Amino acid sequence: MNVIYLTLIISTIVAIVFFVIFIFSLKRGQYDDTYTPSVRMLFDDELVKDKTSEKNTTSQNTTTSTNSKTNKSET
Repeated sequence: MNVIYLTLIISTIVAIVFFVIFIFSLKRGQYDDTYTPSVRMLFDDELVKDKTSEKNTTSQNTTTSTNSKTNKSET
């Protein structure tokens, strides 16, 4: 039973030490990324169409085709 208490104490101490080291590295800026933002503009972004832009494009195409049919019948 004493071994269980000993391992619990040791594991708690190790966890606290790792947590303190992690907080210390955050404060010193270890995880600040200064390289990626400068390179991000070099990569192409994929264009994502949403449903409203697709509806607008479809309605414009329908209007254009209707107008062209009307213009053909007038001539």
